[in-house]
Amino acid sequence: MTAAERLVIVGGDAAGMSAASQARRLRKPDELAITAFERSHFTSYSACGIPYWVGGVVDGPDALIARTAEEHRSRDIDLRMRTEVTELDLDRGRVRVRALDDGGRESWTGFDKLVLATGARPLRPDLPGIDAPGVHGVQTLDDGRALLDTLEQPAGRRAPLDTPEQPAGRRAVVIGAGYIGVEMAEALIRRGYQVTVLEQSAQPMSTLDPDMGAQVHEAMCGMGIETVTGTTATGVLTDSAGRARAVTTEDAEYPADVVVLGMGVRPETALAAAAGLPLGESGGLLTDLAMRVRGQDAVWAGGDCVEVHDLVSGRSRHIALGTHANKHGQVIGTNVGGGYATFPGVVGTAVSKVCDLEIARTGLLERQAHAAGLRFVAVTVESTSRAGYYPGARPMHVKMLAERRTGRLLGVQIVGREGAGKRVDIAAVALTAGMTVEQMTALDLGYAPPFSPVWDPVLVAARKATAAVRAAGG
Repeated sequence: MTAAERLVIVGGDAAGMSAASQARRLRKPDELAITAFERSHFTSYSACGIPYWVGGVVDGPDALIARTAEEHRSRDIDLRMRTEVTELDLDRGRVRVRALDDGGRESWTGFDKLVLATGARPLRPDLPGIDAPGVHGVQTLDDGRALLDTLEQPAGRRAPLDTPEQPAGRRAVVIGAGYIGVEMAEALIRRGYQVTVLEQSAQPMSTLDPDMGAQVHEAMCGMGIETVTGTTATGVLTDSAGRARAVTTEDAEYPADVVVLGMGVRPETALAAAAGLPLGESGGLLTDLAMRVRGQDAVWAGGDCVEVHDLVSGRSRHIALGTHANKHGQVIGTNVGGGYATFPGVVGTAVSKVCDLEIARTGLLERQAHAAGLRFVAVTVESTSRAGYYPGARPMHVKMLAERRTGRLLGVQIVGREGAGKRVDIAAVALTAGMTVEQMTALDLGYAPPFSPVWDPVLVAARKATAAVRAAGG
């Protein structure tokens, strides 16, 4: 009887377990033995839901878990939790693993096919006091639980989650104003903290152009979030017990009972680098369209540890999103299971919110278009989420970039209230299809006064961009 092929998966979250599940659908246990290693306490969970768990909007952690370890095991996937892979031996086809809850016992596991789904790690700058108790990164459910443990420690009177009251003595500092930073700022406001956000760039949300980020800045300040831009944290001060008590910059000190790092993430590819696998400019693994690691016949990679192809600029980028990770896993699982699938690339779509402000982007920012050598026009329009006369209509700003000579859509950014964010999907589809802004003006979008003006704000921007392209000539 022929022995089953051995598939080993490093990482038990979105990409890794999607790959395992898809491979199992295609091949039976006597054909393909699947072993997955996960170093945390949780598997197949929504990291995107952590800020809403911390803020008390949703329950957790169980509500954020799509499939438990027991459910995976019931499908003949040997998922080993609290087990860390410490070395890849590609020449001999094996991985070294350490049992974290078994005294650090180490052993080797062989493979015929290997999937790397090691995710990303939060940026943690090398600053004095950065590792003190009370300083938290937010990437995993374990991180979320640790942060909540800090927030729930008694410290005087607490405000209810559904009131705007912010009691003195409960202060939080968020370092970084990217997606995680602004989402965590909202969560901490809901927890009754006075919140200060420190951002190195001139405006929050460096995933937007500065003019759009300025609108986010203004809105955050209006929500009671002190937002200090153009400043860099230089250290974390501690109290007599060694816990964080303040964050320092070059010219100020900000008191803090808790410090949250929201500076973004980097691919977790130390194992891959040590094994000599190819990495891109961001440090992410490089793969082909089938998600196979370049130069390898039996190694695949997906999720936050890889770089992806940008369909607009034609370059490789690192974009850490669960949507991509699940798609990567499906592609990998199909290929290791004997089928054929590819992942063509992304256009860089993302959406977020802070309190009632919705923030979205897709495609290229101005600096990214410049870096790609593109000549473009940029326009910004202000419109409303509904017909102006319909109750609840709220203003929104839409910025659009188009290539000068061809009119090809290059990017869209949206900032507004209810009904603004998901409009970015119109632009994401147009980018994927390679449409021009003039072609977009003829899109047959849904209209009724409760949902949109007669001319949807995205189409208003497309009309203005079309005029700008014509005026710019070649």
